[in-house]
Amino acid sequence: MEVLLYLIPVAVSLGALGLFGFLWSLKSGQYDDLEGAKWRVLSDDDLPEAQRPVKLPDA
Repeated sequence: MEVLLYLIPVAVSLGALGLFGFLWSLKSGQYDDLEGAKWRVLSDDDLPEAQRPVKLPDA
């Protein structure tokens, strides 16, 4: 039973630390652009010119 005197404050402090981290990430704008990452994956801007796919002109 004595171990609860240590475990409860440790659990509460870890929970508060997690909540602080989450609130900090909200304030710093980590969740502002949820759609941008999936479009950046598809872009070929970082490929060298020789490896970029050839774009055919419209007929």
